[in-house]
Amino acid sequence: MKSFFGSLNRDLPSSLVVSLVAIPLCLGIALASGAPPFAGLLAGMIGGLIVGAFSGSQLGVSGPAAGLAAIVVTSVAALGSFPLFLMAVLLSGVLQFLLGIAKGGAIAYFFPSSVIKGMLAGIGIYIALTQVPNALGFIVDGQLAGGVFTKLAMAFAAPNLSVLAIAACCLAVLVLWEQPIIKRNRILAMVPGPLVAVVLGVAMGAWSGSLSTAHFVQLPNLTGTLWADLFPGPDWSGVFNPAVWTTALTMAVVASLETLLSVEAADKLDPQRRTTPKNRELMAQGVGNMVAGLLGALPVTQVIVRSSTNIQSGGRTKLSTMLHGLWIMLALVLFPGLLGMIPLAALAAILLQVGYKLAKPMLFKEMWAGGWQRFVPFLATVLGVVFLDLLQGVGLGLAVALFIILRNNYKVPFHLLERSVMPGTPVRIALGEETSFLNKASIQRTLDELPPGSRIVIDVSRAVALDPDIHEILADGSLRAAEKGSTVEVVGQREHRRHRTAAWMSVKHLREYFRYSSNGRTTAQA
Repeated sequence: MKSFFGSLNRDLPSSLVVSLVAIPLCLGIALASGAPPFAGLLAGMIGGLIVGAFSGSQLGVSGPAAGLAAIVVTSVAALGSFPLFLMAVLLSGVLQFLLGIAKGGAIAYFFPSSVIKGMLAGIGIYIALTQVPNALGFIVDGQLAGGVFTKLAMAFAAPNLSVLAIAACCLAVLVLWEQPIIKRNRILAMVPGPLVAVVLGVAMGAWSGSLSTAHFVQLPNLTGTLWADLFPGPDWSGVFNPAVWTTALTMAVVASLETLLSVEAADKLDPQRRTTPKNRELMAQGVGNMVAGLLGALPVTQVIVRSSTNIQSGGRTKLSTMLHGLWIMLALVLFPGLLGMIPLAALAAILLQVGYKLAKPMLFKEMWAGGWQRFVPFLATVLGVVFLDLLQGVGLGLAVALFIILRNNYKVPFHLLERSVMPGTPVRIALGEETSFLNKASIQRTLDELPPGSRIVIDVSRAVALDPDIHEILADGSLRAAEKGSTVEVVGQREHRRHRTAAWMSVKHLREYFRYSSNGRTTAQA
C-alpha cells in the first residue's frame, strides 16, 4: 500500500502534464488526418485506458500518432468513406494481436542503439521545430498543416510579441524548476514544472488582450451532437473488400514498427531500466486498435513524444498512462471551457524542453566519441527523422548501419597469416567465425593473386558458420590452383564441426533459458 501511494505521488501529477500535452496533439493529428476532432481525442482515451490496462509498459503512453496521419488521409480517400477505414483499423488491430501471439516483438532487437538514439534525437529536434511557430504566435489551419520550415520562416517574419512573452516566461519557469534550489525544497519539488508553466500560461493568456482564439487550445463542441456521429463504427462490408485488407496490413506493419521503436526508446529513458515485454505490447496495441475501429477513433500506437513527457514529468508506473486517458475524457466532458484557456505557447514551451532533453548536445558528443561507425548511422537517423519522417528516418539509419556491417564483413572475412608468396612456401589463410557469400569476391581474388606453385593452407578451425557458397569457392579455387601447379589444403574441419555444434547448443540453451524463468513462468507472463 505504501508503494502504491508513493507511486501515486508521482504518477498523478505526471498524468496531468501528459494529458495537457496529449489533448492538443490528439486534436492536431485528427485535423492533419482529415478526421473528426473527436476521433483524435477518443484515440487518446483508448490509448490511455484500454492499451494502458493491457500493456506491460510502465512508462509508455499510447494514442494517435503523427506518423500515421499520411496513411489515414490517403486510406480514407482511397476507400471512399471513414467507416470503411474504421473497418481497416479494426482488422489491423486483429493482425497486431496475432503478431504478438506469434512473438513478433523480437524484431525490435534488430535495431542498433545508435539508430534508436538517433530516432530520439531526431524526434527531439523535430518537436522543437514544430513548436517554435506556436511559441511565436503563428496561426495556421490545423496545428500540423503546412511544411515545418515554411511555417518557421513565416513565424519569424511576423512574430506575436505577446505570445512570445508567454512562451519565454513558461520556458524560464521550466528551466528554473530543473535547478537544485527548487529540487531541494520538499514542497516545490512535489509540483511538476510543466504544471506550473501551464498555470502561468493561463494567467498570462487571460491578462493579455492581443491573443485570438486560435492561440488557445480548441476543443470540439459536443452539445447536441448525435451518438451516431460521435461513434460511427465500422462498415462491416469491408471484411470482403481487398483494399480494406491492404490498408489494414499497411497500418498493422507501420503501427507495430512505430510501437516497438517507441518501446525500445522509452525503455532506454526509464530511470529504473525496466524492460517492456514486446509481444504483450503488440497484443495490447491490437486490442486498442480493435476498440478504436469499433468506436470510430484514429489508430493508436505507443508514441515517444507523450512517453518521454511522462518520463520527464516523473511518471513511475502505468497508472500515469491510464490516468492521462481518464483526464482527457473528464476534461472533454466537464471542463471544455477551462481547457480552452490554455495558450498553445505554454504547451509549446513544455515541448521545447522535451525536445531539448531528447537531443542534448552531450548526446551528439557521446556518439561522436563512440567512433564513426556509431556516429554515422546515428546522424543519418537524425537527419532522416527531421527532413523525411519517423519511419523513413529509422529506415535510413538502419540501412547505413547495415552497410557498415556488410562493409566490415566484406573487408575482414579471413586472415592471411603468412604473407610469403615464394613458390612452394606454405601460405596460411585462416577464415573468420562467420564467412558468407559476401566474402566470395575477396577470397577468390586472394587465391587468384597467389603465384603458381604455391602451397595454400586454408584453416577453418575458427569458423562457426561457413556459407555453402564458401565451400563452392574453395572447391573452385582448388581446381584453379591445380591448373597453376599449386595445391590447396583445408585443415581444421574437426574444430569447425565442434564450434558449429557448440554454437547450436548455446542457442538451444538460451532459448530454453528465456522461455522459462527460474520460477517456472514464461517471460511473457513475467
